[in-house]
Amino acid sequence: MSLFFERPDFGERALLVHLKLNSEAEPEDVGEFEELVRSAGGDIVDLIRGSRTAPHAKYFVGIGKLEEIASVVKRECAELIIFNHNLSRSQ
Repeated sequence: MSLFFERPDFGERALLVHLKLNSEAEPEDVGEFEELVRSAGGDIVDLIRGSRTAPHAKYFVGIGKLEEIASVVKRECAELIIFNHNLSRSQ
């Protein structure tokens, strides 16, 4: 009997979105963000970075960044989009 669970040989294709908000006292570490995704079995296909003074109420990111995300999802066949922040239900 093994105490470890089996991991698949490959993970879900994940697009990471790392947004720095000006209101943050200490910005999130992008390296730690990437390692958390990898340790959970994610296969990182791309990392999109950006900064804003505050999150967009509807999309969290701006319209231009949203279009960039959509383009990368389509190009890389990403299965997951993972943000470095909590999103509201509307976002």
